[in-house]
Amino acid sequence: MRIYGKRTVAVVLILLIYGLVLGQDDAKKEPKLGWNNNVVGSLNLTQTNFDNWSQGGENSLTWQLNGNAKFDKNEPKYNWTSTGKIAYGRLKIGNQGSRKSVDEIRLGTVYTYKLDKDVNPYASATGETQFSKGYDYSLTPPLAISNFMDPGYFTQSVGLEYSPGENFDTRLGAALRETITNKYNQYTDNPNTPKIEKTKTEAGVESVTDFSFQLAQNMLLTSNLRMFSNLKAINQVVLRWDNILSAKVAKYADVNFNFQIFYDSTISKKRQMKEALSLGLTYTFM
Repeated sequence: MRIYGKRTVAVVLILLIYGLVLGQDDAKKEPKLGWNNNVVGSLNLTQTNFDNWSQGGENSLTWQLNGNAKFDKNEPKYNWTSTGKIAYGRLKIGNQGSRKSVDEIRLGTVYTYKLDKDVNPYASATGETQFSKGYDYSLTPPLAISNFMDPGYFTQSVGLEYSPGENFDTRLGAALRETITNKYNQYTDNPNTPKIEKTKTEAGVESVTDFSFQLAQNMLLTSNLRMFSNLKAINQVVLRWDNILSAKVAKYADVNFNFQIFYDSTISKKRQMKEALSLGLTYTFM
């Protein structure tokens, strides 16, 4: 089954190879020891209103709240990094009711024990869910299909991490992936059994690659490619590729372009894609 197009594959390979080269260039830099923490929040708001406007149009209101946190402790013998991402937004067009535009909660932690300069063993855990109920608006009336921790995804992995520099690292390891549900059991139920399963556990292999590149003094590209395979079939690979291009245009103002590709055959037989361009207020707490 074709999961993504040739262009996407080419872009992924270019980013990974370029990141590897950049990582080699940064390998000589001595990492800072101790805690290195960063917490950033942003708010994006767009509003339009029409009154006797001859060219037509509908009133609209869109808002989105984002939060990103990274807590990194680097010591001579180990590195422990924990990350968190939250995003929630809604939109209202004309007389339609308010709808979600984005809804995401992602937490992760990685512990790396330093045995070698570039390749080291690691252990990691991640969790992912959403804040509020989601709907399929292609149906009338809209059908609820998800909610907080319904589904919830958790992955644990142990293996080897390759990190030649500050801008690039990749890890590969044996993994367990659990999916839990409450009401919306389409994410966990096995149709070949009479019982409705509310949980699903899969053993397999997980690969995670992070890449960042400073395009200019005020412009940063970050990319995260995450894949999980239960080793049963190629079309059962879960793939998520997140890319963010951010540019600071003022002290508290940023422009962000977010591009995501997601594939999970239990949710959709086709790849899912999302793009978002936003201008909003950003504040760094630490």
